[in-house]
Amino acid sequence: MRYMPHTAGERAEMLGKIGVGSIDDLFADIPKEARLDDLLKLPLHASEMEVEKNFRTLASKNLSPYSTPCFLGAGAYQHHIPSVADHIIQRSEFLTAYTPYQPEISQGTLQALFEFQTQVALITGMEVANASMYDGATSCAESILMACRVTRRKKAILSGNLHPHYRETARTALQFTEFSASELPPVVEGAEAFDEYISEEIACVVVQNPDFFGRLQDLTSLAEKCHAVGALLVVVVNEVVSLGAVMSPGEMGADIVAGEGQSIGVPLSFGGPYVGLLATRQKFVRQMPGRLCGQTVDQDGQRGFVLTLSTREQHIRREKATSNICTNAGLCSLAFTIHMSLLGEVGFTKLAKLNHGEAVSAAEALEEIEGVEVVNASFFNEFTLRLPKNAADVVEKLAAKGVLGGVPVSRLIPDQPELENLLLVAVTETCSTADLEKLVSSLKEVL
Repeated sequence: MRYMPHTAGERAEMLGKIGVGSIDDLFADIPKEARLDDLLKLPLHASEMEVEKNFRTLASKNLSPYSTPCFLGAGAYQHHIPSVADHIIQRSEFLTAYTPYQPEISQGTLQALFEFQTQVALITGMEVANASMYDGATSCAESILMACRVTRRKKAILSGNLHPHYRETARTALQFTEFSASELPPVVEGAEAFDEYISEEIACVVVQNPDFFGRLQDLTSLAEKCHAVGALLVVVVNEVVSLGAVMSPGEMGADIVAGEGQSIGVPLSFGGPYVGLLATRQKFVRQMPGRLCGQTVDQDGQRGFVLTLSTREQHIRREKATSNICTNAGLCSLAFTIHMSLLGEVGFTKLAKLNHGEAVSAAEALEEIEGVEVVNASFFNEFTLRLPKNAADVVEKLAAKGVLGGVPVSRLIPDQPELENLLLVAVTETCSTADLEKLVSSLKEVL
C-alpha cells in the first residue's frame, strides 16, 4: 500500500486554497512531451519481506571487500574500524543532532567538532583546521579558491600526479569563476618538474603526497620556490594514515592541506559519504572555508564551545562568503574523532608503521613474479605495478578468482596507452598473509 497521508478531502482543500482545480494544474508549466503518461517501468509494490529478499539477492552479486582479499585503493582505503565507533555515532544525541547554532544546547556536538579540528591540525602540522568538508576532492577545490583569495591571483598549477577525481572536481569548481588551473601531465617515473610553471602570476601549486601512484616525496624545496614568488603550496593527502609515519605537510612548508579522512573511522560504503579535511596557517584563517568551532568561556568562567568566524553565504557575508559549502560532514567527522581518540598518538603511529610494513612485504612478493615490476621506489601503503599485460583485463580475471587485486590506472586516466599496464595496489592492516598469498598465486595464474 502506498503511503498517502492526506485524504482526498484534504487534498481538495489544499488545491482550493492555492487556487487550482486539480493536481494536473500544478504541472501546467511543464511541457506535455516531458510528462509521463503512465507509470515508470519499475516493479509494483511488494511486501517488506519480499523486498528484503530481493535486495539480498542483488547484494550477493557484489564482490565485497569485507569478505574477500582486497587490495583496492586509489583514494578509498579499507581499514579496520573499532565497533565502539559505530556504537557511539548511533547514540541519539549525535545521530539526531543538527546545525549547532544554539551553543547552549549543542555543547556535545560543538566539543566533538573542536576535538576533530584539533586532531586534524596536529596530524597535518598546521595551526588551524575547519570542522570538515564534504570529501577530499571538494576540500582540494576549496583550497584552490582559498589560495586565489589569499594571494589575489587567478591561476593555479595542478600536479599531474594529483588524483584524477580531484583534478576533475577542481575543474568543475573553477569553470564559472574568474580563476583557472593549468593541469600538468602525469609522471609515472622520476620527479615532477615545476620550475618552469612557478611565477609571480600563480596563486598556488597543488601536489599530492603520497601521490596518485603512491610515491612519497619531500616537498620542502617546492614550498620554498612557491614562497619565493608569493605563491602558496597546497598539499593533498588522500591516505590520512600516512601522516602517522611521514613528515607532515606543515613541516615541509605547506600553506594549506586538503585531505580525505575516510581511512579513519569511515567505511568504504561504495564511495561515500566521506569526510574532507582542510587545515591552514593561522594567518589565513579568515579566508578558510567551512565551519570553525572555537573554545571560549561562559559568564561563569566555565569552558564552552561556539561556532565562530562564520563567513558563509547563509550568514551575513552573502556574496563575500569564503565558501558556498554550508555544512560539514558531521557524523563522519565524529566517527573520525572517535577512532582517532581510541588510537591515540602512539596507536596512530603503530597503525601507520603496520601499513607500511605490510605494503613492503607485498611489493617484494609481487615483484618476484616474472614480468611484474614495482614502478615507484618509495611508497607508504600503496604502490604501482607494471604488468606484462593490460591491467584492466588482469583485474577482471583476478575478480573471477575472488580477489580484488587493485585499481587499473587506465580506469581513472583513460586514453593513454602507456598507462594501460599499470596497476595500483593498496595494502592495509586488514590484509592477512593468506590474502597476500592468494593475490600472488592468482596473479601468477592470470599472467
